[in-house]
Amino acid sequence: MNFAVFPEPADAEAADTLLAETLITRGVCDSVTIDRARRVAQENAQSLPIVLLQLGLVSEGALTAAYASLTGYDAVCAPRLAALEDAVLPERLGAAFLRQTRALPLPPEGDTLPLAMANPLDDFIVSAVSLAVGLKVRPLAVLPVDLEAALTRLYPEGSSTPEDEADAASADEPLEEDADRLKDLASEAPVIRLVNQIIFRAVETHASDIHLEPYEDRLRVRYRYDGVLHEVDSQPARLTSAVISRVKIMARLDIAERRLPQDGRIKLAVRGHSVDFRVSSIPSLHGESVVMRVLDRGTSSFDYSRLGLDGEVATRFRAALEEPNGIVLVTGPTGSGKTTTLYTGLAGIKVDQRKVITIEDPIEYQLAGINQIQIRPQIGLTFATLLRAILRQDPDVIMVGEIRDLETAQIAAQAALTGHLVLSTLHTNSAAAAVTRLRDMGLEDYLQTAVLRGVLAQRLVRRLCHSCRTPLALDPALGARLGISDGDASRLWHAVGCPECRHTGYRGRLAIAEYLAPSPAITRLILDRADDSAIERQAVAEGMRTLFHNGIAAAIAGETTIEEVVRIVRPADEG
Repeated sequence: MNFAVFPEPADAEAADTLLAETLITRGVCDSVTIDRARRVAQENAQSLPIVLLQLGLVSEGALTAAYASLTGYDAVCAPRLAALEDAVLPERLGAAFLRQTRALPLPPEGDTLPLAMANPLDDFIVSAVSLAVGLKVRPLAVLPVDLEAALTRLYPEGSSTPEDEADAASADEPLEEDADRLKDLASEAPVIRLVNQIIFRAVETHASDIHLEPYEDRLRVRYRYDGVLHEVDSQPARLTSAVISRVKIMARLDIAERRLPQDGRIKLAVRGHSVDFRVSSIPSLHGESVVMRVLDRGTSSFDYSRLGLDGEVATRFRAALEEPNGIVLVTGPTGSGKTTTLYTGLAGIKVDQRKVITIEDPIEYQLAGINQIQIRPQIGLTFATLLRAILRQDPDVIMVGEIRDLETAQIAAQAALTGHLVLSTLHTNSAAAAVTRLRDMGLEDYLQTAVLRGVLAQRLVRRLCHSCRTPLALDPALGARLGISDGDASRLWHAVGCPECRHTGYRGRLAIAEYLAPSPAITRLILDRADDSAIERQAVAEGMRTLFHNGIAAAIAGETTIEEVVRIVRPADEG
């Protein structure tokens, strides 16, 4: 069964009107927004819901919720789709038809066939399916990303799918992977649609990274949500070269060079707002592996409360940024939010009174009123050379993306001694370890004590979804090990999972941190070449709360779970 679907204009208009009224009633958007979308829809001969999504006026989740309220049934959740082991009525409903109509049949219930639909108000599709299967059809709303994932899983080799069209002409012949051939493959409409779908789905579902991983038998697509990777799609191996080449063309990379790593950037308008993608490609056994970091300006907010930093830590960090000179460091492993914390600090600086220059690799977000410079090692433009040059620009505040070597550390220290405030990052497991890291680089202890104003060490833990979290009864023995009193234990929470959090139990991330400010006693320990354990013990004795203890406090406050804290900040990190 494979035929085009064209809803009757009158029916489509009535459905759009009903949807618009529901969106307004639910407070998703106002009448002015609807009128604007209607005009665009009429000018471009598109449906209202498509225009609302394209302009970013309504999210897919909000649209699905509106559809669900109109049908009178709950939206189909991802676990219900995941429970499907085989396609339903495949002899009656073909893959091409289901992909085209964006519908998926669920197991029949008596004489009724539940049908998960991206647009359950489309009566024409409902009638067509009912006629094909000989059953009543109950239209149910479903989140498009969940629907597409289920279709891909249940119909991996469906005939005439958009993905298969891309390689239909060349399925029986080997790919000649020269530059012209790759350009031709990447320019075919099905490939362009597929790549756009992968990118738009990532933005819509708030993924932080897109991973395209080639294997012998498939191209795996994974998204990173809240620091954890989830497989969302799998494409035939024959599409690997075309998909990867399309991404490289978008990032202005050399598609003919497949032996060396490359880095690039993509800027797109997705759902009505600008999104940047930082692209990295490296050669692997079965092709190039590509990772795209999603930098969504529309969802970025540089605010301490959004970060989740403890109030005392944020206050001490802000105070350090008001110092006229010195070095302030943010430490942690890769992906712990160091750069975001520095951006948050910079956003709070009065740029109309102070000149701020940053040296970054790469520039992730553009900040108003701040001079940002991208390093280019291939032409000798490194952190050290740029740092030395910008001192002649009379800056008040300098942010160096990372102190990686002795030369950069020494220039940063000299800049701090000559009246500049220098902000930077280090890869260490704790605040105290920053001292020994700089010492290992070769920076003299007396220089550290002269310029170091503070060190903030942080991690990112997943934030509990407040819509589905439930109280957790803590085992007394575990509570004793973690230092949690009986009074606090009753306030712990457990991750459950619901549609709002993609059934993970977590939604977003928050930073947990510790802040070390060198005191006279800590300065003496540094000059005596004490190790980081001794420095940390002294800081704790002076009132510093460690990463682990701040993580436990976040769990007690209901922001995260004990399991998440232990996963990210192991007690061993406490020294």
